[in-house]
Amino acid sequence: MSENIEDTQPNIKIKRSGRGKRIFFNALGVIILLAASIFGGFRSGISARKANQSSIMMQQLGEQFQFALVDMQFGRYENAKQRLEWILQNDPSFPGVQDELTNVLVLMNQPTPTPTASLTSTPDFSGAEEAFARAQQLIASQDWASAIGALDEMRKLDPNYQTSLVDGMYYFALRNYGVQLITQGNLEGGIYQVTLAERFGTLDREANGLREGARVYLIGASFWELDWKQALFYFEQARSWGNLWDGTMTSAERYRVASMRYGDELLAKGDYCGAYTQYSNAQAVGSLDKEASKGLKEATEVCYPATETPLPTETPTVGPPPADTPTDTPTP
Repeated sequence: MSENIEDTQPNIKIKRSGRGKRIFFNALGVIILLAASIFGGFRSGISARKANQSSIMMQQLGEQFQFALVDMQFGRYENAKQRLEWILQNDPSFPGVQDELTNVLVLMNQPTPTPTASLTSTPDFSGAEEAFARAQQLIASQDWASAIGALDEMRKLDPNYQTSLVDGMYYFALRNYGVQLITQGNLEGGIYQVTLAERFGTLDREANGLREGARVYLIGASFWELDWKQALFYFEQARSWGNLWDGTMTSAERYRVASMRYGDELLAKGDYCGAYTQYSNAQAVGSLDKEASKGLKEATEVCYPATETPLPTETPTVGPPPADTPTDTPTP
């Protein structure tokens, strides 16, 4: 009896050992699956964060590029040089930045002309009150640039004269001058004047919107003929701030041209339905050029092929019976 018991004990140990191994491997598999899912979620989060950071960086690069153009326009070459070098450090392939940096370096190395005595007499203000009255007259006549000059002259004569009132006049003149420049096509100058006005008070909705639209327009123009997809993206936004222009083309016209050229690119890649969408968007704004018209026809034939119309089935014509056919029931 004892021998039989001893013989069965090793089998029981083997079964228990096999069950423990299965439990161990099952638990290990669950841990591996959990680790894989956590790692996948972590990588997805990193990708989303990188995409968001890339979008923010692109916006900052565009803003710094526009500020550099404004600095160049007003002779602040050192500021423009620092902005452009910062753009190159973060994105060496940013459109136009290398050319503008070269222009800045050339302008910085130009010899400074020696000022000569002018024979014309300068305006002689008797005091801050006279300059203040002149600034008021210029603001009333909506001569914003001259009004700003008069206010500058008054501040030189007496920095403490009617401080709060003069600040309000500065805001009013700078704000309206910036809006005027933007609507006339001088986007860089308008952005600069509106930004100066912001130092004296909070911008209203119209001025802030026009400044933002002008910035978006200039960013889109930097991609013109270099990246039609990006140009289309920015000019589609610029249209929401009115029909802005830079003295050559309006935002709507640039949107139309960018849509046609991007449609050409999609057509060349075989994306006929995408090309059809772009051509249709351009056609909603204005007429298509010869190349886009040809592309629209090709994209329509492939993306929306014509279906054959089924022929109508012939139905027998119902008419009067033949003459020899009896119409009455015969009487027996």
